[in-house]
Amino acid sequence: MTELNRDDIFKQVQDALVELFELDAADIQPETQLYQELDLDSLDAVDLVVHLQKLTGKKIKPEEFKMVRSVDDVINSVAQLLQEK
Repeated sequence: MTELNRDDIFKQVQDALVELFELDAADIQPETQLYQELDLDSLDAVDLVVHLQKLTGKKIKPEEFKMVRSVDDVINSVAQLLQEK
């Protein structure tokens, strides 16, 4: 998962949210708010981080993920992570 563009990352994040939390893919857009619109909580966020770490093969720092509020924030975090060496 190292040569992905934003659309690819969005699809991976969307698939993860559907798989992990049984959400409807149509409800998951880049501007969707994780906590308000998708009813995720902090434990769900941890599950998402663990899943994304497995996909990327990279460690996500908890303090970086604390600022994530929307699906787009997740995409940005993963994109930044994948650019790191």
